Amino acid sequence: MATVYHDDDADLKIVQGRHAAVLGFGNQGRAQALSLRDSGVDVRVGLPLDSLRRPSAEAEGLRVVTPCEACEEADLVVVLVPEQAQRGVYGEAIGPNLVDGDGMIFGHGFNLHYGFIQPPPEVDVGLVATTVAGNVVRREYVEGRGVPVLVAVDQDATGRAWPLTLSYAKAIGGLRGGGIETTVGEQTETDLFGSRAVRGGGVTQLVIAGFQTLTSAGYSPEVAYLQCLQGVKEIVDLMYERGIAEQREAVSALAQYAGQSGGMGRIDPGVASRLAQILDNIRDGTLARAFIADQDAGAPELAASRARAEHHPIEDVGREVRALMPWVRPEPGQDF
Repeated sequence: MATVYHDDDADLKIVQGRHAAVLGFGNQGRAQALSLRDSGVDVRVGLPLDSLRRPSAEAEGLRVVTPCEACEEADLVVVLVPEQAQRGVYGEAIGPNLVDGDGMIFGHGFNLHYGFIQPPPEVDVGLVATTVAGNVVRREYVEGRGVPVLVAVDQDATGRAWPLTLSYAKAIGGLRGGGIETTVGEQTETDLFGSRAVRGGGVTQLVIAGFQTLTSAGYSPEVAYLQCLQGVKEIVDLMYERGIAEQREAVSALAQYAGQSGGMGRIDPGVASRLAQILDNIRDGTLARAFIADQDAGAPELAASRARAEHHPIEDVGREVRALMPWVRPEPGQDF
């Protein structure tokens, strides 16, 4: 079992004694910058002069400077810009301003694990990966609670990297929920596997396939949408709240029997084999290299995938069905 850290395991004064540069003001950047500030940390946000996020960061009362200025002033650099942009920001702003004893905190291990960024050996490098969207991180912090985070140290140059990483996690409320010790490799590979095989690739493709099966058999698109997409939320919410076993106790006996009797027929050895191949491609860097190559080329593959998704019939039906439920609205700031 992994070690789990809590508030009593961290000294907030460590990060309070740092000058932090938060690079990025998206979903996580906003949440963590505000929570750091409210925890008594000296924070500046690093954004380009033409960034559309600058007005919103300034409106929150945060000091906003360019990434170069932020890194020059700071002895703790928090990297929360999108993964595909981190190499450029590192080369232009972070790397030239790092000095011995500085610290870096990454929100995801992608660039570290696959070697796209290689900090100098004289710098402490930690990982604090949140497990939910930034708006939830911020909401729970404001409410005096917290959500679990994954914590790791990738490089301990000073012998104080762990206390710094835990102090940072405490400052954003993460140790209220619990800081689960991991490694940069484990966090990166499991997150990519969850995205590709389960959350994004698995669940969404199963929903679409179920929708297509029902509509091809003559059932109405609206009913198919409710059964195959909207119904997923109920089950996921129950699993989230109670776990898989107790979730089953919250649905009817008919629903339990229907799910159990068909489950093993869908998840067969062929699926297990394909999941193993997905994991292999993540572990050997195939997925990482393909992603960076696509991004460097202007993201044509990702754009084509988004276009296919946007024009699928399930999206037209979904807009109609969601219009019947005015309470269903995305929360502000949920740009992932």
